[in-house]
Amino acid sequence: MAVELKQLTKRSENYSQWYNELVVKADLAEQSPVRGCMVIKPYGYAIWEKMQAELDKKFKETGHVNAYFPLLIPKSYLSREAEHVEGFAKECAVVTHYRLKNAEDGSGVVVDPAARLEEELIIRPTSETIIWSTYKNWINSYRDLPILCNQWANVMRWEMRTRLFLRTAEFLWQEGHTAHATREEAEAEAMKMINVYGDFAENFMALPVIKGTKSANERFAGALDTFTIEGLMQDGKALQCGTSHFLGQNFAKAFNVQFVNRENKLEYVWATSWGVSTRLMGALIMTHSDDNGLVLPPNLAPIQVVIVPIYKNDEMLARIDERVNPIVDELRRRGISVKYDNADNKRPGFKFADYELKGVPVRLVIGGRDIENNTVEVMRRDTLTKETRSLDNIEAYVVDLLKDIQDNIYKKALDYRNAHITKVDTYDEFKEQIEKGGFILAHWDGTTETEERIKEDTKATIRCIPFEADEESLTPGKCMVTGKPSARRVLFARAY
Repeated sequence: MAVELKQLTKRSENYSQWYNELVVKADLAEQSPVRGCMVIKPYGYAIWEKMQAELDKKFKETGHVNAYFPLLIPKSYLSREAEHVEGFAKECAVVTHYRLKNAEDGSGVVVDPAARLEEELIIRPTSETIIWSTYKNWINSYRDLPILCNQWANVMRWEMRTRLFLRTAEFLWQEGHTAHATREEAEAEAMKMINVYGDFAENFMALPVIKGTKSANERFAGALDTFTIEGLMQDGKALQCGTSHFLGQNFAKAFNVQFVNRENKLEYVWATSWGVSTRLMGALIMTHSDDNGLVLPPNLAPIQVVIVPIYKNDEMLARIDERVNPIVDELRRRGISVKYDNADNKRPGFKFADYELKGVPVRLVIGGRDIENNTVEVMRRDTLTKETRSLDNIEAYVVDLLKDIQDNIYKKALDYRNAHITKVDTYDEFKEQIEKGGFILAHWDGTTETEERIKEDTKATIRCIPFEADEESLTPGKCMVTGKPSARRVLFARAY
């Protein structure tokens, strides 16, 4: 086993340290010279690209198109929607000048005080304001609607305490911004997109999620409703993996975006926004990975199959190459990303440890004796089990194996999640259970005051009011804190 793996902290000893080490050792990302920002390395970016490609395909299948809007937003734009500016004011990075000049003492460059901007510009924390100022120019009539735009971009939210992928000052994401003629259309759009995210999380990330509505206290600044998908990480903490917002007419009114409806009357446009970010990389790591490194679902693995030859001399390698190359070609023809690592600059043991650390789902090992016996050693990363199989029709076996690994990774995460959902009826039970981690279903009286008290007492928040629940959870009861009437149970957890 390579030195790198021996140095990886165990999850049971220090989960946070295990995560931080794994992101760096698996070559996913590293800290940058700019505090709070990260460098996403090629292997990490390759995973993000696969996420991006699949989500982009799903967006386009649902009628959306990509556009791009400016990185810089006039400060006055953020002032137009009161809740929105209050929600983001403390996180904004501000551009005040447009020029540098050489210092008179020759020490380097300084900000030119004569180049102060008339109006400061905000590096986008999110793009609702700049987009709705643009939509005003695009929308006149109901015939111009709906507008279904998405953009892939970076955003900046000033963070003092950061963690790679989970919380960084700059991060990558997509943000959809849609405009509609009716409230019903906009609400249906917001719901459609949270279901797109849920489908992606479960079928590609192998991440089981609970879909639901955020409480008023937790919803997006400026939204009437926020829908969310919530995942449970292996340390028992929740992670918000994606959100979709019904914005009502708030931004249309703020930017005076009106249209002539079918009755020839002026009306404000209805809006949604929705997004997921590189935070999904953190969710992927924390949901599946183990003490040996990454465990990647095949649907998102940059390398789905690696083939490592074991040989003593060039002649033996040539024989292995001759047998392996057609297998590589056939796997690629079947849509599998495969790497044949016959480089001679690293020993097989190092390669095994490295690909294990990087979560490659399937490893095939072929030596001289295997060529004679027409066999191959197959190892699956999710269970770390090995078997020897015939090389005949190995391609079809690998395709089926990848599907089985994808399903097994999801089942393992689902079983863990389901085993860590608890119902409690009293506040004492709640306080005891929250220390153990996991999701808790409990009654709440619907007030922000009670919600804030729970957060202050226990660091737990309402993750969502789930769309789907059993009959018992939907039965009215009494708030665990105040004893006041509660319409139904809601989902609590401590969260990232």
